[in-house]
Amino acid sequence: MADQELINKFNQHTAVIAIAGMGYVGLPLAVAFAEKGFAVIGIDVDERKISALQQGQSYIRDVTSARLAPLLAEKPTPGHIFATGDYGAVQQSDAVLICVPTPLNKTRDPDVRFLISAGESIVQNMHEGMLVVLESTTYPGTTEELLQPMLEQAPAWQGRGRAGEDFFLAFSPERIDPGRADWTVENTPKIVGGVTLACRKAAVTLYSQVIQSVVPVSSPATAEMAKLLENTFRAVNIALVNEVAMMCDKLNLDVWEVIEAAATKPYGFMKFTPGPGVGGHCIPLDPHYLSWKLKTLNYNARFIQLAGEINTELPYYWTQKVQDALNNVGKPLKDSRILVLGVAYKKNIDDVRESPALDIIELLRQKHAAVTYHDPFVPSFAHNGVEMHSVPDLAAAVRTADCVLIITDHSQYNWSQIARDARLVVDTRHVLPSAV
Repeated sequence: MADQELINKFNQHTAVIAIAGMGYVGLPLAVAFAEKGFAVIGIDVDERKISALQQGQSYIRDVTSARLAPLLAEKPTPGHIFATGDYGAVQQSDAVLICVPTPLNKTRDPDVRFLISAGESIVQNMHEGMLVVLESTTYPGTTEELLQPMLEQAPAWQGRGRAGEDFFLAFSPERIDPGRADWTVENTPKIVGGVTLACRKAAVTLYSQVIQSVVPVSSPATAEMAKLLENTFRAVNIALVNEVAMMCDKLNLDVWEVIEAAATKPYGFMKFTPGPGVGGHCIPLDPHYLSWKLKTLNYNARFIQLAGEINTELPYYWTQKVQDALNNVGKPLKDSRILVLGVAYKKNIDDVRESPALDIIELLRQKHAAVTYHDPFVPSFAHNGVEMHSVPDLAAAVRTADCVLIITDHSQYNWSQIARDARLVVDTRHVLPSAV
């Protein structure tokens, strides 16, 4: 009966939905549920985020403040978002979606501290009949091996609870691509794997209220693996095309012409393009979750490791290309003025997480180059203890730089003007065909 009561609440949009983690994943999800009439509780331990939300200010480019502000409320209210740093609000919810960060530690192993912390906070506030869904990307087995035992020990059960009976548990991986307007929370298909059939049914029903296509799978581990396959596929193919670019460089071939020629094949080929490396919250990290899990089973994920090595090498490759370009015009890299265009990990967004631009800037600084940057979306950033600010006058910076290094091909840039004004250009994105 508990699952049917919960399903009825989902179908009638009378359920209260709590979302733990109000970042790039959680905030758009909260907005989607609120706009469908659900009462949403947004929980985050970052006081700055909660303060911004309470003032109706968005810190995510994909969610404008104009869209967010009318949705904010001072308590859980249908069609609104109540922002709080207190996990005690979970007691009022019918479902909790966990969207906390799952980074890697310095040894490239999974760092599940945020997940464990969120899980422990939820455990203290669970009640019978609620749904818990993990959305954070992680290794296969996390939901059932790590999260489920925690939740089954919640004080509410006065003993040992049972997933599928006392509460419901599922995994549904986030599929957020920052900066995209064509694929959003609402129209991107959603994979759902439940611990039991009742768990899956509850989660599928919930997501079906806001997402056009929900894809049920047999287990949380299947859903966890599917997410890792998606991003491992991209990481491996990005590494392949980046290595092809280095091969073409040695063969004195234009890699972009080679790629365009190959892309004319109407079947059996998918176009990937080279660049300065990989960045963002998924591609540089997710494959390592799978590699780590397989190491525990005495299996060496060779493709993943090789792809990681190639993509990690790209910042060194492009740093050397800058040095070579300067040498060709009789200038040493030391004390040369290098202007980096774009530090976000991809165009038209403000996200610098794992951006190869940060590593390239650090490498250039280590070689005693005078490095500045411009990015219309990133006014400042800090990396390894060094804080930098975007130059205010782009035109003057281009004219006075000894070399302009193009990292991110933001559409706001006037590339033809930059090509005319720059003394020397190294272009990782092939924005200027005549560049070095």
